[in-house]
Amino acid sequence: MTETGFTVWITGLSGAGKSTIASGLAAALQEAGGKVEVLDGDEIRATLNSDLGFSKEARDANVRRIGFVARLLARNGVAVIVAAISPYRAVRDEVRAAIEAEGCGFVEVYARCSIHELTRRDVKGLYQRALRGDIQGFTGVSDPYEEPLHPDVTFDSEAESEQDSLRRLLAHLGTKGRGVRPESH
Repeated sequence: MTETGFTVWITGLSGAGKSTIASGLAAALQEAGGKVEVLDGDEIRATLNSDLGFSKEARDANVRRIGFVARLLARNGVAVIVAAISPYRAVRDEVRAAIEAEGCGFVEVYARCSIHELTRRDVKGLYQRALRGDIQGFTGVSDPYEEPLHPDVTFDSEAESEQDSLRRLLAHLGTKGRGVRPESH
C-alpha cells in the first residue's frame, strides 16, 4: 500500500504568482525525494479542459476536473500542487471535502495581489483591456473572484519575495508532517 499523498491548492488571480510558487514548491519536494505532480490551470485548460468555456458552470467544471485528478494522484501517494485561479469558493470547498474524504491532506494557499499591481506587471495587457471593458468575463475585473475565507497559508506577491512565500509555505507543510523542513531551503 502506498503512503497517502496530499494536495496544495494555490488559488488567486491571474499573475499573482501561483505558478511560480508551485514550481518552487515542486522543486523542494522533489529534492526531498517525494513524488510530485503540478497541475497548472493554464496547461489543464489547454488540454484536459479545452472543451470548456468561461461561464460560471464551465469554470466550476474546470475546477472539479482538476480536483478529480488531484484526488486520484493524492490517494496514490503523490504530492499534488494545483495552481489554478479557481474563482468560486463553493467549488473549491467541494473539491477540498472530496480530497479529504479520501484521507488525503489538503492545504489551501491564497496568492494575494492587488489589481493595481497585477495590471502593472501584466506584459500582455489583459488587465488594462479588461478594465477598459474590451474583455468581458475577466476574473477579478468583470467576473467575480471569491477570496478564500480561511486559507491555510496566504502570501502577498506584492509585499513579499517568492523566497519568503515559499519558505512560509514549506514551514506550514512541515508543521503538518508534509514535505521538507523550511530551513533546508
